[in-house]
Amino acid sequence: MNEFLKIVRERRSANKFIENITIPREDFNDIFKELSLAPSAFNLQHARYYVVEDKELVGKVYDASFKQYKIKTASATIVVTGDKNAYLSADKIYEGSMMLGMIDKTEYEIMINTINSLYEGWGEGFKHDEAIRNASLSAMLFMLLAKNKEWDTCPMIYFDKDKISELLNIPENEIPVLMITMGKMDKSSNKIRGYRKPAAEFVKFY
Repeated sequence: MNEFLKIVRERRSANKFIENITIPREDFNDIFKELSLAPSAFNLQHARYYVVEDKELVGKVYDASFKQYKIKTASATIVVTGDKNAYLSADKIYEGSMMLGMIDKTEYEIMINTINSLYEGWGEGFKHDEAIRNASLSAMLFMLLAKNKEWDTCPMIYFDKDKISELLNIPENEIPVLMITMGKMDKSSNKIRGYRKPAAEFVKFY
């Protein structure tokens, strides 16, 4: 079994963590460096990450997350948001490509016009969905990269988005998509992996 499959198979959603373990900043730096390679529509890189480690703030996040115990025991709680206005930075992103000679001036202008027309033409609903889609892609890669560093994670959606946004000063253009608790799993509470559908139940070939 290769290393990637090992990571995929060993990644589990941790319901309880071993307390008082600190995640080295170097591990976060390595994870976020590789995470920059995550796919996103038009390379707009919609995802933003808010890493909560401060004990006092963790307590407030715990309250805003309906007192889910895993937040209390995790080494860090990460809020992943998607930027509805990511398309407004397209000019900066594609200027870099133009400076490197990857695209010319005409291709640059076509790309910027295409992106603006799409995001503004399809409206707020599209911007909202794009923020969630692209942040979710990034978050899955984050969890795999964390597991590669031997850290366990758990994705969470049950929290008061408005309170979390207020606590972390998240701008209005960013949607809190999910929360990820991270640390070392307390395996004493580990359960056998639940039923997984066989591929025939969720795949159709045409």
